[in-house]
Amino acid sequence: MQCGMVGLGRMGANMARRLWRGGHEVVVTNRSPEPVEELTAEGASGARTVGELVERFQAPRAIWMSLPAGEVTENTLKQLAPLMVRGDVIVESGNSFYRDTIRRAEWLAQTGLDLLDQGTSGGIWGLEIGYCLMIGGSREAFGRLEPAFKTLAPPDGYLHTGPSGSGHFVKMVHNGREYGMLQAYGEGFEMLHASDFKGLDLRAVLHLWNQGSVVRSWLLELAERAFEKEPDLSSIRGYVEDSGEGRWAVAEAIDKDVPAPVLALSLLMRFRSRQPDSFGAKAIAASRNEFGGHAVKPTD
Repeated sequence: MQCGMVGLGRMGANMARRLWRGGHEVVVTNRSPEPVEELTAEGASGARTVGELVERFQAPRAIWMSLPAGEVTENTLKQLAPLMVRGDVIVESGNSFYRDTIRRAEWLAQTGLDLLDQGTSGGIWGLEIGYCLMIGGSREAFGRLEPAFKTLAPPDGYLHTGPSGSGHFVKMVHNGREYGMLQAYGEGFEMLHASDFKGLDLRAVLHLWNQGSVVRSWLLELAERAFEKEPDLSSIRGYVEDSGEGRWAVAEAIDKDVPAPVLALSLLMRFRSRQPDSFGAKAIAASRNEFGGHAVKPTD
């Protein structure tokens, strides 16, 4: 089938590659021309603008957007919508907030356009392994684009999750859960690193845990790869970014009265990782010194 791709970052570019390698006709566009030139050299067709991309296809069209959440996605939708006709489908494969997705789907439906929200997991490995797809929107639009979803995903790797917004909601919960898993792994690695058994080979331990252990996982396999490349991780600063979905998931848990302490604390620990020194911790140390004469450590 014909598939357009707007946005050629790590995810968008590799999804385009997987689609055309799977036999689909793919046209790509991007704000900067270099990624378009790279992909056209590999086999895709390039378009200089969103308008040119739309013109390359006959209705009903299917156009994927792989863009950062927020203003960029909003503005691109406003640019795309007037160029498309009733029955066309836009697939939003970024990490948008699900409530924004519901609003956008209702707006596009007024003009006869369908919006499918494609929560997408797989990262840089998606090209080789396939992407796990969580897809919300109309069942009819999903069915029409299912050949492309089958190409993008591994076997059993895609699911129609329900109405508009449900795909991005499921992906939000997926990413929130990932925060907790990574935090637990990280704390375990730190305990191993701080132990009195200085000869512990962390890569070997992680490899062992991936052989039948109840904690084995792909995340643990990736951590093993990281320790194999650099056993002491000396070149990496302990600064952990968050994509925003962890924040949304915590807010949603509060809104729905769902206790989610692991998720909430793992998000807060990411904030702590960005502080070279915590002023709050300084204040606590100073207070303990004042009331109990507890020792404080001087700055270097």
